[in-house]
Amino acid sequence: MVIDPHRKYEIRCPVHGFIQIDDWERSIIEQPAFQRLRRIRQLAWTDLVYPGAMHTRFEHSLGVMHTATSLYDSIVAKSGDLLKQELAYDQAGLDRDRRLVRLAALLHDVGHAPFSHSSEELLPKKRGAEKFAHEDYSAGVIRSEFCGSIEGHPLNANTGFKANDVAALIEGGAAAGRAVFWRDLITGQMDADRMDYLIRDSHHIGVHYGRFDLRRLIFSVVAIPPDKENPHPRLGIEEGGWHAAEALVLARYFMFTQVYFHKTRVAYDIHLREAMKEILPGGLFPKPEGAGLKEFLKWDDWRVVGLIGRGKAGEHGRRIIERNHYREIYHTPEVCTDKDMRELRNVKAKLGNLVVAEETAKKSWYKTGNTDIPVFSKVRSPQVQPLSKYSKAIEGMKENNQVLLYVDNAFREEAERRRRKGNQQR
Repeated sequence: MVIDPHRKYEIRCPVHGFIQIDDWERSIIEQPAFQRLRRIRQLAWTDLVYPGAMHTRFEHSLGVMHTATSLYDSIVAKSGDLLKQELAYDQAGLDRDRRLVRLAALLHDVGHAPFSHSSEELLPKKRGAEKFAHEDYSAGVIRSEFCGSIEGHPLNANTGFKANDVAALIEGGAAAGRAVFWRDLITGQMDADRMDYLIRDSHHIGVHYGRFDLRRLIFSVVAIPPDKENPHPRLGIEEGGWHAAEALVLARYFMFTQVYFHKTRVAYDIHLREAMKEILPGGLFPKPEGAGLKEFLKWDDWRVVGLIGRGKAGEHGRRIIERNHYREIYHTPEVCTDKDMRELRNVKAKLGNLVVAEETAKKSWYKTGNTDIPVFSKVRSPQVQPLSKYSKAIEGMKENNQVLLYVDNAFREEAERRRRKGNQQR
């Protein structure tokens, strides 16, 4: 087979325009384990609220690769000398890790379960109390299903990658070697994954909550020099771009409160989980080990929808088909005080057994401390300060612990009567 290393293919993307891939990346995309992402929706049943939300993990994965590459190129252009000095990179090493970042970004979501995050509660536990995450499945799938397409392609003669190199970058840790520096481009508070899904979800849904200045953010990302507390370079942002980073964090907040935790969308997450408990053997997905991983890859949205359509998913499957979802009867503020929690307990006591589901947000918008995005200034002292010190909006953000209570639509009027009863007597 004659390989033209300079040949490029273009995939049209509604967010980024044209995304370019080469023959090696095309051979990876053609693998069944990657094509499966065409059959996994990005936002589960969100289209029952926002009809345009029909996009998949397939297009998102391409977008993350494209965005991660833009970030990588910007960092190398601005901080190449620092990387060569501190991490002993030469141009060949930078070219090699550029490819590694592209592959890790492309494959970071191959371990998602059907309907993405909505079914993650059904992932099994590890040996302890901790559950497997979709990243564990992604790493396992890369090692088991992509060895041939990663290691056997003729273009790999220039890099010598193993499938384990790609999986290790997604997992992080010592196995990634110096390339672990780039992991924050794949999973971090300012990563390509977050940048792509916020803009992509906003585009398909038809809202503006997830918009931010992506170009400015990409242009502003740099490598931060080591200091006493951080002996190795780390990813950060130039002072001139901190508002763009702030906007990314705020966009995530707006999208969660307005879209991802929308009361009706959450109701369908409840029905989906309960329906899949009826469908899955033992009510859980197989573990990402050996034959279990092969079995896991047989599950996608199409298979689940088919079983729901054939009546194999019980009451909750029927509710999805008939769009007879649970109705929200009460919700707390986004940030609950002790008084709010007392009121919640009071409402639950009034409603009694009419409450059929309770969902809590449990969402932190931004993590300070070691993971706080560092901002580099050429004129301020100290030169590096965390983003939370620049942004009062981010500094004041509190964890969202909002609670939603649901009742069966058939008993909604009775639930409303009970909920109002005590208030009318005051």
